[in-house]
Amino acid sequence: MEINILLADDHKILRDGLRNVIEKVVNLKVIAEAQDGREAVKLCAEQKPDVVIMDVSMPGLNGVEATQQIVHENPDIKIIALSMHSNKRFITGMFKAGAYGYLLKDSDSDELITAIKTVARNQKYVSQKISSIILNEFMSALPEEESELSSREREILQLIAEGKSSKEIGDILFVSSKTVDAHRKNIMDKLELRTIPDLTKYAIKSGLTSLED
Repeated sequence: MEINILLADDHKILRDGLRNVIEKVVNLKVIAEAQDGREAVKLCAEQKPDVVIMDVSMPGLNGVEATQQIVHENPDIKIIALSMHSNKRFITGMFKAGAYGYLLKDSDSDELITAIKTVARNQKYVSQKISSIILNEFMSALPEEESELSSREREILQLIAEGKSSKEIGDILFVSSKTVDAHRKNIMDKLELRTIPDLTKYAIKSGLTSLED
């Protein structure tokens, strides 16, 4: 059975490398590519891939929020997180959002193929470079890390942290700038933070954005 795959990463050179590895394998086919989380959500709705290779840190809409939206609309799609981060917060965030696998970017080609075939069989996959001790730690912590913010508030917080104005955010999300300002006030009230730099620090610490990527 052919496994149809969507690649979501903001670096084209990485997508090209992934495609080259994947399409050398019989019955694996890359059917679409997305350069950010928002495009990944759109393409998943249109193309209905079996597996998505999802970069965790992307501008506009990060991999965690994109995964949550995709799985909500298309629960049969299996998502493999792809990241340079082995930090518990990133791993926890992706699995809580509905990802089926987590792969580090320095994994070899064979492990990538193994991960794809594993999640396609409805089985979880975690990179071999993440030790069982870390795995047990973050799995046991899953119920304890509920976010104070709604999905839309996290989405807006990421865009604020990435320097977008209220008008720009409104244009991206198809809402008015007044609506964005209201969300921002709610975010500040919930987090008890009063400045954009403080919101940005919180977004980075929470794994909503990674400005170095």
